Amino acid sequence: MAVDRNMQVLIVDDYKTMLRIIRNLLRQLEFNNIDEATDGTTALAKLRRKDFGLVISDWNMEPMTGLQLLREVRSDQKLKHIPFIMVTAESKTENVVAAKQAGVSNYIVKPFNAETLKSKLVSVLGPF
Repeated sequence: MAVDRNMQVLIVDDYKTMLRIIRNLLRQLEFNNIDEATDGTTALAKLRRKDFGLVISDWNMEPMTGLQLLREVRSDQKLKHIPFIMVTAESKTENVVAAKQAGVSNYIVKPFNAETLKSKLVSVLGPF
């Protein structure tokens, strides 16, 4: 089954430049229904209001971290099926382990390019 590039994608990052970079990379990959949130609390509210097919979230945010957001999503019956990709500047083993235990679908270490993002999306969503 082909990946639906018209699905709603939610990108979450407290750094506006990173939101813009990820949005542009997704557009290069022909994903056009992109919404964004600058913190986990806002992201969670959006996830509960609209149907999203994918979440790409930064790890380091205040007051709710990406890991806390992931845990909230995975503990919610209506949201737990949504693929969730964590983005972080740190590749610490304990972070990767914590994210995996919390149910992350995949993990991207900054900096990254369109090719890296595409390979992570393919591993999570399937080929497109």
